[in-house]
Amino acid sequence: MLSLAKSLIYRPSLLSQSKTQTLILTQRSSYVNVTMKWKKDPYFDSIDILTKSKDLKILISVKNLILSLSPPETGIPISSISKLDRQLEVSGRVTAFLRKYPSFFQEFTGPKYNLPWFKLTKDAIELDQEERMVYEGKIGQIVDRLRLLLLMSRERTLPFRVVQGMLWYLGLPDNFLKNQEKLLHFGFEIVEIGDGEKGLKAPDPGQTLPLSALQRNAINESGTQLDLLSRSDIHFPLFPSKGIRLKVKIRDWLDQLQKVPYISPYEDFSDLETHSDVAEKRAAGVLHELLSIFVDNSAERRRLLCLRKHLGLPQKCHKVFERHPHVFYLLLKNKTCFVVLKEAYQANELGSVIKRHPLLNVRKKYVKLMKKSDATLRNRRTGKPVSDLNE
Repeated sequence: MLSLAKSLIYRPSLLSQSKTQTLILTQRSSYVNVTMKWKKDPYFDSIDILTKSKDLKILISVKNLILSLSPPETGIPISSISKLDRQLEVSGRVTAFLRKYPSFFQEFTGPKYNLPWFKLTKDAIELDQEERMVYEGKIGQIVDRLRLLLLMSRERTLPFRVVQGMLWYLGLPDNFLKNQEKLLHFGFEIVEIGDGEKGLKAPDPGQTLPLSALQRNAINESGTQLDLLSRSDIHFPLFPSKGIRLKVKIRDWLDQLQKVPYISPYEDFSDLETHSDVAEKRAAGVLHELLSIFVDNSAERRRLLCLRKHLGLPQKCHKVFERHPHVFYLLLKNKTCFVVLKEAYQANELGSVIKRHPLLNVRKKYVKLMKKSDATLRNRRTGKPVSDLNE
């Protein structure tokens, strides 16, 4: 909700892509009560990589746990997994969860006390090997997404605990932060941020800041260089869901917001007036950029809220998703709210500037393997054969 405030003039010194320029922007809060009713969109609710992402995250974590404790053909007892149920975020009994996915995990009786043990199936092992090959071959591109996240934050630094919560979305392994030598190799700094807590700091980009997805969009549409564009020329690609009808005053406010000067997520935001349309457009732009660097361009909303103060977002930044239904979609699944960047799924692939994550195809294959489990459980009673994963 935007509060009404008188017009304010500020003169921040903002870094452009190649030089420092002083701009005078007028910040106004032009709308008071922006309330929009959430509407279900069957298109997004049927995309497997989105609807199964919560279970996929758990499956990959368990897979990595098994491989870290034993050779693939050996397996581990259920007790080794159950004691980490909170860390893995498994709801309910761990054994029941693993039994839901026989295409991932093969159950057998252990050597002692008749306890259930689990090991990876051949399909899961092959996918793990493919995932490792892609990661090792594209590690520079994947780590660069972490650099972009850090560059959006205050002083280019985030606490280790916050970065740890983002690793899955960036496509980095859970143990990435434990290898300090590798962090230093990629140019990151490990710094003290107070109270004995460590933070990860990105290398100084100098005068040349990264281009955001919205800036690249504006360049593509105009066919000109960024320096020749006005900040008001940079706007959000809109993708309305079928059946959404906005009130006239809301639609007018959103149209006017498109013309508000755009502040890049990588620019200094310290002088920004919190309750203003410029700040509103910046907040939506930061969240747009954040989702654009994630593997499947979505994330749990609660995870994003952990970044609020570090990225200079408003107190009720979750309202930004609701105020921009043509940019973001809220997917309610498994008692969890996921935020989806619509552009990544509805824009013409040839015209989209959002860079496809190197690991996206591998994760889609994991989801296909999950669906094979559904078929396996369904056909066990009838004896029907399960189609091959590659079919």
